[in-house]
Amino acid sequence: EDLRKLSHDAAEGRRTGTKGSEAARRFIIKQFEDMKAKSLQKDYRHPFSFVTSRGDSISGENVVAYIKGEEETAFVVTAHYDHLGVRDSVVYNGADDNASGVAALIALAEYFKANKPRHTLIFAALDAEEMGLQGAKAFLEDESIPQELIKLNINMDMISMNDKNELYVAGTSHNAFLKPIVEEVNVLPLQLKFGHDTADLGNDDWTNSSDHGPFHKKGIPFLYFGVEDHENYHKPTDDFENVNKEFYIKAVHAILDCIIALDISLN
Repeated sequence: EDLRKLSHDAAEGRRTGTKGSEAARRFIIKQFEDMKAKSLQKDYRHPFSFVTSRGDSISGENVVAYIKGEEETAFVVTAHYDHLGVRDSVVYNGADDNASGVAALIALAEYFKANKPRHTLIFAALDAEEMGLQGAKAFLEDESIPQELIKLNINMDMISMNDKNELYVAGTSHNAFLKPIVEEVNVLPLQLKFGHDTADLGNDDWTNSSDHGPFHKKGIPFLYFGVEDHENYHKPTDDFENVNKEFYIKAVHAILDCIIALDISLN
C-alpha cells in the first residue's frame, strides 16, 4: 500500500525540488510519526542544497528517523525516495526505483519499533540520488547525525521487479566479514546472490551506483540490496502495476532477516 501511494501519479515522479517530492516527504514523515519513531533533531526533516554540474543550486531534503537500540553504535538503513519526475508530460513513477525501497524502509522501521534492536537503527529516506547521490553525501556531512557511531550501511534501491526470483546483495567483496553472516540467513524460496561489487565488472560494478557509494568512500561497510536492471528501468512503465508483488514481499522479508542476523552477530 505504501509502495502504491509513493508511486502514484499524484506524486509526479518525486523529482527533487518539486511539489511531488514534498508530497512524498510528507507521506514518509506521517509514517514515522504514526509509529512514534524518534527524530535526531526537532523533526525528521534534514534539508540540504547542492550545485549541479550546470551551476544550478538545488534544495533537497532527507527524512531521517531512528529507533534506539541497547547500544549506541548504529546501522544506517537507507533508500532514496526521489525519482525522475515528469518528462514531456509523461510521469515517471519510479515504483521499483525506488518507491520499493522506501516502502520497505517504512516496514522495517515498524518492525524494529515493535522489536527492539541491539544496535541503534537510523532510517534515512534520502533525496537527490538521481542527481549524483546528493542526499547520501549530505547525510554524511550532517552534524546532527552521530557519524562516528555508524558501523554499517544497508541500502535498498530497486527491490521489487525480478522474474528470476533473484535479489542481489553487493558489498561483501569489500567487507568480507559480512558474507558468512548473510550466507547463514535462510531466504528461500528467494535466491540471494552475491556480486556486482568488483572493479573488473565495469558498469556492472555497483559499488558506487547508489546511496551506499558515499558510505563506502568514507570507509563505512555497506550491503546494497537490489535487482538487476530490467525493461522498466528509468522508463514510464516503472509503475505499481508492473511490480512483482510476491517477489517484493519475499525480498523485504529477506532483507529483514539479514538485518536481524547482522544486529545479533556484529559487535
